Amino acid sequence: MNRFLTALAPAALLALAGCAAPFQAQVSRFQQLPAPQGQTFAIIAENPRLDNSLEFAQYANTVAQRLAGYGYTRAVAPGDANLVVRLDYGVDKGRDRVRSVPGFGPGGFGAGYGPRFGYSNGWGPYRPYWGFGRRAWIYGYDDPFLYGSRYDEVESYTVYQSELTMKIERKGSRERVFEGTAKAMSSDNDLTTLVPNLIEAMFTGFPGNSGQTVRITVAPPERQKR
Repeated sequence: MNRFLTALAPAALLALAGCAAPFQAQVSRFQQLPAPQGQTFAIIAENPRLDNSLEFAQYANTVAQRLAGYGYTRAVAPGDANLVVRLDYGVDKGRDRVRSVPGFGPGGFGAGYGPRFGYSNGWGPYRPYWGFGRRAWIYGYDDPFLYGSRYDEVESYTVYQSELTMKIERKGSRERVFEGTAKAMSSDNDLTTLVPNLIEAMFTGFPGNSGQTVRITVAPPERQKR
């Protein structure tokens, strides 16, 4: 048993370290976006506080690259653009959640494992052992894969909701031709990771069916490279 657990631990840690969960977002889009015919666009911050932000400029460049991929052209001077793209993003302060997780048995061998005294019939712990006309107590291990952990613990964690909004208007008339919102729940509030993923979700299947809300899964970076 000791040799088995010693060999299992590094393998399990390696699997966890190499595993990145996909990013999942809920995307809603309403659009009457004209087909690209040489229209130019400019990207501005919906929130005036982001006007001179270098962080906003980086995200705006990412959006510009995606729009250019669909045939629209970024205007050299914002005043010359045919379309105005209003961009905003953010993440809330988080909400605490509680969940039950397998705990550690007193033997310290890992979740659910630990020394136990109980009945046994030779096939597992806590079963009556019939031999020589009497029951016998034996020393064994509680296997969580067979019997479930008896030492569940409660832990708290924080969930954050992030959101990206993008609106596209005709310059001058301010006629709205696109409205999009991408929302996601995550265990961290790092905008440098969240916003690029929300942009990727927004432009998956862009411009989308008007009035439809879809769930988009964005592969982790290492999978995107393959």
